[in-house]
Amino acid sequence: EGVFVNQGKNSLTDGVINRSKRMMLDTLGVGLLGTRTAVFNKALKYSQLFTSRERSSVWGQSDIILPPHYAAFVNGIAVHSMDFDDTWHPATHPSGAVLPALLALVETLPSQPSGLDLLLAFNVGIEVQGRLMRFSKEAYNIPERFHPPSVVGVMGSAAASAKLLRLSPEQCIHALAIAASSAGAPLANAATQTKPLHIGNAARRGLEAARLAQIGLKGNPAILDLDRGLGVYYKDYSPSAMADSAVRAYKWILEDQDVAFKRIPTHLGMHWVVDAALAAREKLQNAVGKFDLSQIRHVTLRVPPSKYVNCPLPATEHQARHSFQFNACTALLDNKVTVASFGDAQIGRSAMKELLGKVSLETPEDNLPSFDKMYCEVEIATHQGPSYTARCDTFYGHWRKPLTLKHLVEKFSVNASSVLCTEGVERVIDVIGNIERVADCSILGSYLRMTRNQERLDRMRIL
Repeated sequence: EGVFVNQGKNSLTDGVINRSKRMMLDTLGVGLLGTRTAVFNKALKYSQLFTSRERSSVWGQSDIILPPHYAAFVNGIAVHSMDFDDTWHPATHPSGAVLPALLALVETLPSQPSGLDLLLAFNVGIEVQGRLMRFSKEAYNIPERFHPPSVVGVMGSAAASAKLLRLSPEQCIHALAIAASSAGAPLANAATQTKPLHIGNAARRGLEAARLAQIGLKGNPAILDLDRGLGVYYKDYSPSAMADSAVRAYKWILEDQDVAFKRIPTHLGMHWVVDAALAAREKLQNAVGKFDLSQIRHVTLRVPPSKYVNCPLPATEHQARHSFQFNACTALLDNKVTVASFGDAQIGRSAMKELLGKVSLETPEDNLPSFDKMYCEVEIATHQGPSYTARCDTFYGHWRKPLTLKHLVEKFSVNASSVLCTEGVERVIDVIGNIERVADCSILGSYLRMTRNQERLDRMRIL
């Protein structure tokens, strides 16, 4: 309750605001890029079956609007469709469940929420996720049974939506209780087209929970305190009450724990193995003057134990994004991993199949399944005799080695420009960069619809 009631706009520090803006910009960029994916377009086709008096924008679509909860659904799916969105510690994808719900909601409110209203609601949603995960030691590790955004993400979406709707403390509690009954998705659907739906459903169901609480629907107000409540998702769930604090003394988790931003569209763990593979490749090439597949006798990957990212022979893009083996081999063969690395042609090429057949995994006891403690080591054994080994403890983009603002904006620009016109890209950057001073944040919706195709049509009309 304290997260909802005690925190006003002046409780957001410069550090929290700056980190929030980075998260928002990155989420919008990967979401726009994700509107080009098959899973997004299937979800969009389904969602267009529904209409309502309230309508919200679909990112990257100049002529499509949807009921708010379906806009949150498809935009959330777009954010996670390529596994390109931010990752936090304990492990979850915090922004994708919250921002699509809020942006869908702001377009329906007569009060015209400000950018600062959006920032505060966003941080309430992020904070609730962080606090819930800190009630469990299990949550600090790479997940094994369920996908965390499907649990804490829907709670964060409900909390953020409740804050933006200005619900009473009692209504906020019931919003969380309602959301908890939509929580949970098995990790068996990782590496499939269904995984992005975990984020889309979290955004949608959290928004719906807040709306239902607003009109008086009630749940169990003790849902966060019970083993048979949110505790069903964590074996060691042990909630504790928040200490009372004055507004100015409140300390947001985001102040101390930054997020990781991905440079490549894969599961976060792949970033370690890619950087290690690139370094090992460079050592081999420097030693013999060239790199050739025929030189390689065997490749050993030393990684943390995690079954759902151990995929020795991926057949789809989603499996490839969750494969230590595929990402290491792509780095070795191409000296890079990019958005284009996960196409069917890249996955099915003969050189990839040959190299994958030479790869084995080891899981050293000291390599813990935690995004804060893991490492990856790549050893290339050659037919000539020597082996070349490199290790990555912290990749560039991790919270210990964050992307510079320049590189973060470059990532957004490249992703967004695949869908938006130049003016749209620039306006989104400007609005997010100054979001705390924006009078009406719903303006973002119009900029997220400024597509390249619409720009061409406008020019043709002028001619």
